[in-house]
Amino acid sequence: MHRNGHRPKTVSTTAGDIEVQIPKLRAGSFFPSLLERRRRIDKALHAVIMEAYVHGVSTRSVDDLVAAMGVQAGVSKSEVSRICAGLDTEIEAFRTRSLTHTEFPYVFCDATFCKVRVGAHVVSQALVVATGVSIDGTREVLGTAVGDSESYEFWREFLASLKARGLTGVHLVISDAHAGLKAAVAQQFSGASWQRCRVHFMRNLYTAVAAKHAPAVTVAVKTIFAHTDPEEVGAQWDRVADPLCQP
Repeated sequence: MHRNGHRPKTVSTTAGDIEVQIPKLRAGSFFPSLLERRRRIDKALHAVIMEAYVHGVSTRSVDDLVAAMGVQAGVSKSEVSRICAGLDTEIEAFRTRSLTHTEFPYVFCDATFCKVRVGAHVVSQALVVATGVSIDGTREVLGTAVGDSESYEFWREFLASLKARGLTGVHLVISDAHAGLKAAVAQQFSGASWQRCRVHFMRNLYTAVAAKHAPAVTVAVKTIFAHTDPEEVGAQWDRVADPLCQP
């Protein structure tokens, strides 16, 4: 094989547009392994575009961002959608993966409100996350979903989907005290116990405590959770709660 000149290819990167000279061959073909065929944007710039899109940046603003980075050709709305379609595929594979590789005795369920792109608009919706603690003590995100975080039907379907993917061995579910969630846990994980999340408990407690007393109350309540024996926990609860209940 002999080289027969070069052909230029413009690659858009986070450092701006770069022109690469690709050798021509008299026989066969050559293409640099660091580049991708039929794609003018490198992987690093791909990541920047996806990160901006996920955070709710409009396709027009993404184009402006790319131009500010020195990419003269910019990026079209269809190109942004095509790039982010690959991200959707990866997320869906993660959300539907099998959970049969181990058991998760402890499952934490929580919800946080995030900006979600729905069509042409960005709105605030509840993102629920189930995190499991396996039998060897490692933590793993089991699943996520967007929906009504206080609805029994939503939680029932979400927990059922985890079971369908192979979630087994659940002994304790920790969450906020939403009635719908508690009912769904009892229905889907028969025999498992439920415990109120300490973080949510403390947040609710602070609403009933004067700000100047919050540090002392926090220290006192933490002494309750320091015990592991049920009788000791109950005794310490009485020692802490009785003074706090005094007018």
